[in-house]
Amino acid sequence: MTTTTDHWEPLWAAGRRYRQPDENEFTLLAAHLGPGRGRPALDVGSGDGTLARHLHHELGYRTTGVDCAPSAVALAASRDEGQGAGPAWRCLDITADDLDGLPDPAYAVITCRLVYRWMDDKPAFLDVVRRLLAPGGTFWVVTEIAGRRKESDPLTERGLGITAAEAETLTSGWSLVSTADLDVLRLYALRP
Repeated sequence: MTTTTDHWEPLWAAGRRYRQPDENEFTLLAAHLGPGRGRPALDVGSGDGTLARHLHHELGYRTTGVDCAPSAVALAASRDEGQGAGPAWRCLDITADDLDGLPDPAYAVITCRLVYRWMDDKPAFLDVVRRLLAPGGTFWVVTEIAGRRKESDPLTERGLGITAAEAETLTSGWSLVSTADLDVLRLYALRP
């Protein structure tokens, strides 16, 4: 799998949609992040923008959502109508594109929901996150864990979860690692 437009754009353009955050996830997010008070947040792989809008409107962050699929970015932006000033949207591949187009040099929060699994070079991706994360910031990751689905679940065959080694790569080098589990998902709050 890859994070490039060649893979994700046809899926979004064809109407593919992905698992939405629920109230339990939003509650845990608020508990770990606290109020935004206008601080910058970056949502990597923002898809339809649900998480970015929640960070922006409910938690009070000044949010930028990025996705490599133009159709996802267009969908996210279209859902802002009538809500007042919403998140900024950028079409870019966080692992391959020039990041000078981002509105902020550093972010108090960087979120990555259901995206980490698909990063081909996880250490390189984590290096980008560390460069963009402000001192004292939080990197919030939501990902499926391998082996959590029942054998009878049709999605078991797709290998959607990260392995123990990939989880170790994700969590090493942070001064604070907090986790919480929601069914097949694990939520990580990582701080430098």
